Amino acid sequence: MGAISLFGQIPGAVEHWLEGEREQLILWLPVALGAGIAAWFVLPGAEAWRWFLVATGALALLGLAFSGAGRGGRVLLVGSLAMAAGCSLTWWRAESVAAPVLARAALVTIEARVERIEQLPARGLVRLRLAPEGRADLPPHVRVNLAEKDVPARLARGAMVRLRARLMPPPPPAVPGAYDFARVAWFDRIGATGRGFGPVAVVKPGEAPGADLRASLSAHIQSRLEGSAGGIASALATGDQGAIAEADSEAMRRSGLAHLLSVSGLHVTAVTAAAMLVVLRLLALSPWLALRFRLPLIAAGAGAVAAIGYTLLTGAEVPTIRSCAAALLVLLALSLGREAITLRLVAAGAFFVLLLWPEALAGPSFQLSFAAVTAIVALHENRTVRGWFERREEGRVKRLARSLGSLLLTGIAVELALMPIALFHFHQAGVYGALANIVAIPLTTFVIMPLEALALLLDTIGLGGPLWWLTGQALALLLWLAHAAANAPGAVAALPAMPGGAFALMVAGGLWLALWRSRVRLAGAVPLAIGAVWALMTPPPDLLVTGDGRHLAIRMPDGGMALLRDRAGDYTRDMLGENSGDDELALLAEQEGARCSADLCLIDVVSGTRRWRVAATRSNYLVPWPQMVALCRSADIVVSDRRLPAGCTPRWLKLDREALAKSGGVAITFSDARVRSVAATGGHHPWVDPPGVMPPPLHPTQQPPRTSGPR
Repeated sequence: MGAISLFGQIPGAVEHWLEGEREQLILWLPVALGAGIAAWFVLPGAEAWRWFLVATGALALLGLAFSGAGRGGRVLLVGSLAMAAGCSLTWWRAESVAAPVLARAALVTIEARVERIEQLPARGLVRLRLAPEGRADLPPHVRVNLAEKDVPARLARGAMVRLRARLMPPPPPAVPGAYDFARVAWFDRIGATGRGFGPVAVVKPGEAPGADLRASLSAHIQSRLEGSAGGIASALATGDQGAIAEADSEAMRRSGLAHLLSVSGLHVTAVTAAAMLVVLRLLALSPWLALRFRLPLIAAGAGAVAAIGYTLLTGAEVPTIRSCAAALLVLLALSLGREAITLRLVAAGAFFVLLLWPEALAGPSFQLSFAAVTAIVALHENRTVRGWFERREEGRVKRLARSLGSLLLTGIAVELALMPIALFHFHQAGVYGALANIVAIPLTTFVIMPLEALALLLDTIGLGGPLWWLTGQALALLLWLAHAAANAPGAVAALPAMPGGAFALMVAGGLWLALWRSRVRLAGAVPLAIGAVWALMTPPPDLLVTGDGRHLAIRMPDGGMALLRDRAGDYTRDMLGENSGDDELALLAEQEGARCSADLCLIDVVSGTRRWRVAATRSNYLVPWPQMVALCRSADIVVSDRRLPAGCTPRWLKLDREALAKSGGVAITFSDARVRSVAATGGHHPWVDPPGVMPPPLHPTQQPPRTSGPR
């Protein structure tokens, strides 16, 4: 009877708790919407999505039945409907952007309209988004890279061009856990990517020179500041990161400062605040205006115009639109005399973005920006923390120490919030980011951006030179800070591909801690800790094989990873290194115990009580059939980028071109003989098996010349 009595008290306790948290309940609406969106991405296909909608519909009916009995029923009703809406919205969005995708690699001659031009001077490339005209055998949108020397002088957005290109379908993840460009391309309606070859003919001119303000401004800034300094200055003004050298870009990522390069909340806030301050100070110079008009309201309007204009100038990407919407909500709150920066504002911004671009939830940009803002606002809404750092009458030294303490605590909170996301998507996170950001954020917000804005303004009368020099010095300091933090001992925490369940637990625990106010929020530490332990205890893969079979990385007795092919590109090395949790990949042919020729490699690896023999081809030359069959019979795993003969029967697993075409890249853990494949994790989403188109082959006289230039 006691147990029954205790069970009967639970609904009352839940109602009492929800009543106390009634101001916080609205914050969970975008979370429920996001849970439905996440369910669409995680569940394997249409049948599972339908069952999810049925389940959430049943929960909504249950909530409706109990809605009159208290707040709990209404919470269940609204939450279930929001989850169903998120799944349905993402499903609709994925179907609405459906477009044919190139079936396989092809050489084509196309005539297309230029939709976008992206300068990548650090790589010596120009990237074009093209819309082929009158070609039902090609996707409606393709993306090609051109060497700078092949770009015609009259090329502009809207122009019609004719060129030859080697195109391929948007690639899926090379190995489980790697970047899924096929998914990103599907929502961006890009059906093929590749490389274009000169000569490129401009059939019809596009916009007049200078019509693309963003491109013109980027070119002007890069003419005033050379190298990565000009690239960072362009990124701050226009969002164009193409001129930043790869080494400097990597240092910014490793130091936790990469968020400064992506136009988002920090930049939009700085521009909005600067516009408001300038307009307010100028208008306040007139007593007549100050006495007759609400100058703060006019300044807020100027800030709104500046935020919208800056968003359009920087290309109106999703992160910038998200930040602009948040800035407009803040300005509206200030105009109405309400508290501006609250978790409700963050929730409203997230809800707005997810309604328009539900696919943004799956990308790191959305997760990183909203996690950072949520952590900052939740921390400073806490009564205890607010008491530590609120303004009070005290000396300058104590006030400065209090401000630095607030900044340091905020940086630590943000780093802790961002670390699981960075580890999940990029498999590494900067350890010293909190310390680096203490200097980098004020330097960027209060020194670099104002100096750059004044330099651009003075350039209109030809007097911007001295300010550009000062801007360059400040940017040099920022780059020095990035490299110092990136190269410090233990600067980067690395982790191989994290299980999705571990990441979900950490996200759920973090949200529970941040969004509730009562002590119940401390329960969020439980799933957060479980997810963290799960991620840390997940064994790294012992063998990674890319989907084309050309590259593999295998774990050696010392714990490091060794790469099959000596001439693997930087992208392949970085991708395999990140997904294996090892930044430095050795060469397999140089490892003790490996037996490698120019065409084959054979190595024995001991895991636990079992010895695994792995064989792999490493050239395009065919191995004699009897020798290959004998090798297969002696090996547990055989890997090849070509189709192996039927007589090749390894003891455990055969990964040749035919098998990998079905499975995609694979990750193998020897300790439990576990095999994970890209196909098994991708489900039946639209981009996994899209409708295909295929152009006819080019005539031999139309083949592009062989070149060793950039790709």
